Amino acid sequence: MIQYQISPLNPNSHLFEVLLSFKSTPGQSYTLSLPAWLPGSYMIRDFAKNITEICAFDSNEQAISLSKVDKQTWSLQASNEQVQVRYQVFAFDLSVRTAYLDSQRGFFNGSSTFLQVQELSEQACELIIYPSTLADHSQWRVATGLPRAKATTKYQFGEYIADNYQHLIDCPVAIGDFDSTEFTVEGVVHHLVFTSKHYGDTQRLAADISKLCQHHISLFGEAPFQEYWFITHLQANGFGGLEHKNSTILQASRFDLPNPKQTATALNDDYKSFLSLCSHEYFHAWNVCRIKPKEFVPYNLQKESYTQQLWAFEGITSYYDDFSLYRTGLINFEDYLTILAKTATRVYRGSGELKQSVTASSFDAWTKFYQQGPDAVNNIVSYYTKGALIALWLDLIIRRKSNNQHSLDTLMRELWIHFGRTNIGTSEADFINIANLLCGEDISSSFKHYLYSNERIDLTAELATYGVELQKQKFKKLNSVETTPEMHYQGYLGAQYKVQGFGLTITQVLEKSPAAKAGLAVNDTLIAIDKIKMTEQSIQALFDHSSAGRELTCDFFRDDQLLSSTLKVTDSPLAGIAFKVVDDNLVKRWQNILPKG
Repeated sequence: MIQYQISPLNPNSHLFEVLLSFKSTPGQSYTLSLPAWLPGSYMIRDFAKNITEICAFDSNEQAISLSKVDKQTWSLQASNEQVQVRYQVFAFDLSVRTAYLDSQRGFFNGSSTFLQVQELSEQACELIIYPSTLADHSQWRVATGLPRAKATTKYQFGEYIADNYQHLIDCPVAIGDFDSTEFTVEGVVHHLVFTSKHYGDTQRLAADISKLCQHHISLFGEAPFQEYWFITHLQANGFGGLEHKNSTILQASRFDLPNPKQTATALNDDYKSFLSLCSHEYFHAWNVCRIKPKEFVPYNLQKESYTQQLWAFEGITSYYDDFSLYRTGLINFEDYLTILAKTATRVYRGSGELKQSVTASSFDAWTKFYQQGPDAVNNIVSYYTKGALIALWLDLIIRRKSNNQHSLDTLMRELWIHFGRTNIGTSEADFINIANLLCGEDISSSFKHYLYSNERIDLTAELATYGVELQKQKFKKLNSVETTPEMHYQGYLGAQYKVQGFGLTITQVLEKSPAAKAGLAVNDTLIAIDKIKMTEQSIQALFDHSSAGRELTCDFFRDDQLLSSTLKVTDSPLAGIAFKVVDDNLVKRWQNILPKG
């Protein structure tokens, strides 16, 4: 067994200390490495850059020479039957991916913290987590999905175990004086952990999330874990998540949680988004953590692993994350259609869909999606959002062609039985073949068209079959994807921006828009239009009062240089999407609240 010991060495300097020990054969060489990336986040992270000191020694405490092989790999030759490697990790990234430590809390993913002994990667691992020695940390506890050794109780510092290295790094760990709540679904204990101060109603949160957990377990037919952990980093601002087999790390604003003063049926947009995030990451426990592309079986974490299938694993999950809120009764159908419309609008409003397919987007996730440049909205399509629209199409077409005997639920259960339980990686053909069987006919041509074409996905006909009308609308406001059915003039800029202390900083410019034609670019700071100082309120008011075709002077800073141009006001294009129920009887065939068992 390989043993790891980790201690919060210096919270104010953000340093963990790790001691790695393993039995060795004298004279044999061993290779130590950290992953370059971690599952679910498809970008080279180079975690080894955060190792600040490292040394090795034998059981007699005699130094062993360490040789650096590359940016993330070391080699050594054992001098006797025991090797110990001591190193420090700088932990100052409060994201879902790496590690963080300060006087308030600690957190680490094993992929950024624990060196792998490549020759012993299949051996069982023991992890001993030590508490901070600081007096004011006496209330700190441990939250992790790692199995506990017999002498260690839940939330306690001490000994944890893993089947092998991959298991070890799949179970992130949070330490601190955190708030925790538990609930049980289908005999599985679920934990809600919040690593910093919040004002949310945790009992209501547990009740709402338990409905989503029940939905997903019912859909797949079983829970593939014995316990589950929702660990949330709460901050002033933030949003995101990362899936693991029996846990997820979430990032959110501390005010995204339900307000205790609100009624049990009131859900503001921030809370809906947080519930969708929880739903998304929990669904991943099946779809991508276990049902996964063949290119990920097994994972090669030393370099990029390319696949064209992320549209399915993120897109289908993105379809279910919001739809499940409706199916569990947390929101009504009209609210769901509003959320779905925002997803569709994000796809339709840019031209990236016309230049990149979802399969290409999946393949290029490592560079184009995870390292988006200022031109992203005009040149790439998200495999999350367009993937969700393809999932919607697939759900509706399976329902229609099977006379509502099957749906996307059925396809996901088939994938779980044949690929998730068995740990056999999927190919694109597997999705297509199962869909053909469920439809009772060959839909390969249409399916592949949506996967490989650089064309708009048109859901009009399929939605109409289920009593929903797809409407193309104007944008209601300049800096929003909110749309309006009103056909009168709506001022249009074609740029997104954020409010700064001085002006509005451009964050996105759509090609061929008034902003693009005026020469505005990402990171420009817009300070005046028509000699009027720009604020979030004044720019909206100015466009509301300016008729189409009017030319306005536009003053902005690019870096430290003041530039001027002419901006021509136009009416909003019909680039926003809205959905409207037009047949209550037809839509009921899509609205089934819970998946069939």
